[in-house]
Amino acid sequence: MEILSISIDDKTLLQLKEIQKELGFKSRSKLLRSAILNITKEYQSLNSMTGEVECVFVLTYKENEKNHVSDLLHKFKSIIKTEMHYHSYGMGVDMVIVSAHASSANSLLLTLKKNKCIYSVTYSIIGKTQNKIKT
Repeated sequence: MEILSISIDDKTLLQLKEIQKELGFKSRSKLLRSAILNITKEYQSLNSMTGEVECVFVLTYKENEKNHVSDLLHKFKSIIKTEMHYHSYGMGVDMVIVSAHASSANSLLLTLKKNKCIYSVTYSIIGKTQNKIKT
């Protein structure tokens, strides 16, 4: 097994220790391997689909970044069917419903994930017209 070395700040380390304890992981390594496996599965899930899909994306960001996020989403206006925006405690939360070819939905996901002003992006696939998976 490869050994990796990472640097994290004190606050993140404290959060990591709390999560480790709460979830019952015997080591931070096991916790981090689980997190890596989850992000890998998330990426592969949408990336492996073909055909038309409907997805719900939920993203969070600093409230003062709303214009930047709106500009980013505007680039995908042809696949966005509904967008709901909410402000809470200095945070912006957007729920975006997308209907598109899986490759376009995946492109949106990757664009959102790479954007530095967006804290988190989650998605759920709510429907698809083809169940084919790329092999």
